[in-house]
Amino acid sequence: MTWVRGVRCRIQALRAERHQWRAAHERFKAAQRAARKQGKEPDVDHPGPPPTGFALLPWLLMGMGSLSNLLQGRTPNPWVGGLGLLAFNSLYLYVTFRSFERDRREALSTRLALLIMALVTTGLALGYGGDWLTFFPLLGLATGAALRGPWLGRTGLLLSVYAGAVSYVRGGWGDASGIGYATFISSMVTAAILGLSEAVRELRAAREELARRAVEKERLRFSRDLHDLLGHTLSVIVVKSEAARRLAPRDMDAALGQIADIESVGRQALTEIREAVTGYREGSLATELTRARSALSAASVEPVVRQSGVPLEPQTEALLSWVVREAVTNVVRHSDAGRCEIAVDCGAEQARLTVTDNGSGRPVSRPEQGIGGTGLKGLTERLAAAGGSLTAGPSPRGGFAVTAELPVVSAAFADAAATAPRAS
Repeated sequence: MTWVRGVRCRIQALRAERHQWRAAHERFKAAQRAARKQGKEPDVDHPGPPPTGFALLPWLLMGMGSLSNLLQGRTPNPWVGGLGLLAFNSLYLYVTFRSFERDRREALSTRLALLIMALVTTGLALGYGGDWLTFFPLLGLATGAALRGPWLGRTGLLLSVYAGAVSYVRGGWGDASGIGYATFISSMVTAAILGLSEAVRELRAAREELARRAVEKERLRFSRDLHDLLGHTLSVIVVKSEAARRLAPRDMDAALGQIADIESVGRQALTEIREAVTGYREGSLATELTRARSALSAASVEPVVRQSGVPLEPQTEALLSWVVREAVTNVVRHSDAGRCEIAVDCGAEQARLTVTDNGSGRPVSRPEQGIGGTGLKGLTERLAAAGGSLTAGPSPRGGFAVTAELPVVSAAFADAAATAPRAS
């Protein structure tokens, strides 16, 4: 029959939940024992395995008095009482086990089951009284587990008044005060404990998620640092090595000068990589412009640098220096240019940097997949985070042009500079 199959499925689901809960509990205890064996303090902040409906099962022992009356034949119409007891226990299990999952707890079927449970409790209390009145506190416990939220206080108060009124009809003021108070306390305390447990788990999950995102952010920063640092530095070393090889047969002094520059660039790269690991590097636009002149000259590209306007904030210089580094690296690698112009115009409200060349005008190839935010794409993201913009493409006069614009004062600079390497 269909209902028999449904009961079997429900029993199997309860067994599976019980097995999962016990397995989680054993893992928690094993982790605590392992921490003690290693001489570490157990994780006292860990809330342990999540609670399930099994945590509320022992309270069904409150109905043992009613069951005892049935077995001893002291209950009129025992078949009606037995069916009522079976219906109440089944509804109690249904509601409480669904109360530990938010979606199932807030489902209409759970609310309807709770309402039917209230009707069954009322019928048993009015029909038999005595020990059967103790089902009202159990109803309050199920209500507190299922109705966590802004309506819980009103619902708990109304339920306790209702339970007291029904108990007064059957047993007078003594039963009314005791049952009403027990119903209110069971609903409020259950909701408070389960709600606090759920809040602790959500906060712990949020803390772990924040920690994971912080690690991902640091990894992204480090990958950007390595790309920008090594890409530029290795390009300079390659260009100066080629210049030294060409100069060696006819001008050894000039070749030795290029080799000395290679040594200097290598030492500076080591320093910058160490600083990139710690994340405490500040940019200097003047230093980067000097390096750009040297790299362009070594690549047989005529550098033209113009700078005008007011002094810049350190955060602005940090971002613009990386635009210069990346743009000059692309000129040396890809442009086949003979001339490169770098113009820095710093106004009262906005700083503008333009790097143009007279090369082929081919766009720079996209970064490889898996390296998030490198090259011009990464610089575009950083400048956008600071309230600026970066455009790159063929110039109307021929060649390739990179233009960066940044507001001189922006509260977003601190966050943007924190994810970008900053050369000293």
